[in-house]
Amino acid sequence: MEGNEKRIETKCIHSGYDSQLYNGSLIPPLFQTATFTFSSAEEGARRFASEEAGYVYSRLGNPTVEILEKRMAELEGAEAALAFGSGMAAVSSVLMTLTKAGDHILCSQGVYGCTYGLLHLLEEKYQISHQFSTMSSREELMSCITPETTCIYIETPINPTLDIVDLEMVAAIGKEKQIPVVVDNTFCSPYLQNPISFGCDIVIHSATKYLCGHGDVIAGIVAGKKVWMDDIARHTRKDIGGIISPFDAWLLLRGIKTLAIRLDRHSQQATILAEFLRNHEKIEQVYYPGFADHPQAKIIAKQMKQPGGLISFKIKGGQKEAQALMNHLSLIKVAVSLGDAETLIQHPATMTHAVVPKEEREKMGIGDNLLRLSVGLEAIEDIKADLSEALNQFK
Repeated sequence: MEGNEKRIETKCIHSGYDSQLYNGSLIPPLFQTATFTFSSAEEGARRFASEEAGYVYSRLGNPTVEILEKRMAELEGAEAALAFGSGMAAVSSVLMTLTKAGDHILCSQGVYGCTYGLLHLLEEKYQISHQFSTMSSREELMSCITPETTCIYIETPINPTLDIVDLEMVAAIGKEKQIPVVVDNTFCSPYLQNPISFGCDIVIHSATKYLCGHGDVIAGIVAGKKVWMDDIARHTRKDIGGIISPFDAWLLLRGIKTLAIRLDRHSQQATILAEFLRNHEKIEQVYYPGFADHPQAKIIAKQMKQPGGLISFKIKGGQKEAQALMNHLSLIKVAVSLGDAETLIQHPATMTHAVVPKEEREKMGIGDNLLRLSVGLEAIEDIKADLSEALNQFK
């Protein structure tokens, strides 16, 4: 069976690994080594000169890490992929590769708080400017592109408001203007959304989230055209050193095997909880891509297989009420991150997006009464009961 004929559930388990190359080991071996020996001084010289394939040093390449990278490339439909020590190492490596002093980055209206911080660091230290756009139409997006724009950076669904960006529309403009389109696909994973299939150029993941699924790894992934991946690997990743450890790569390979099963359950349970919250008298508004009357329902149906496991909602009141709700929960854990087996809740304004000035947060739709819920794999009845009890305190 050819690789492109396999379904994604199969790719999650088998892609990138041939057991016969590793003494028949069913599970990819862990190469927990920092360096590799050479048979001769001449062999070492050839490898350092890139005249001969082979391993040199685990910052430059490692067999376990490469299995992960091959698997992720297949899952995203990319020519190649690279693994990093964190999602932000992945984001920073991509943005630094695509820009130089004087360039301009065009971003979706909302981005992760640390991405926001990185954008400002690039502007303050290296004169790489940025601008936020709703990307709600071709006209609006075109009006934001300047002669200096060298990168269009998208989150969709956007963190934490879960707004949707039309990938096909943005990719078409990127091709027209010859500007690479980068998509943070963390909230969906390749199981729910494949930006490259819509014409986007580079995909980024915080692999800490759904790809891992067990809350025990910090990692990042970048996938895209081989020419870009080679450039990032040879320069940005090698010289800055934001690499993943072989053990974390091994854990990710294990986690990805159950990606499809987990996301089916996450999505199913989030759909139930979103409807529950939407009908609760103490909830002001619920944001979830799974609502049939969602204003972007057609775009969601086009580019997302399922609505995912994240819900954001506004409780009636402000920060005091939002924090009181969180403090009253017992099963649901107060923690940042997402995609774990455990259901997690966080307050973006004081946690993941605290670095964003209040005025900018409000433009992004992040009010003091907004909460983000990552729906886990516990019994749905137990999750709902915990939320109900916490909400009932406001009678």
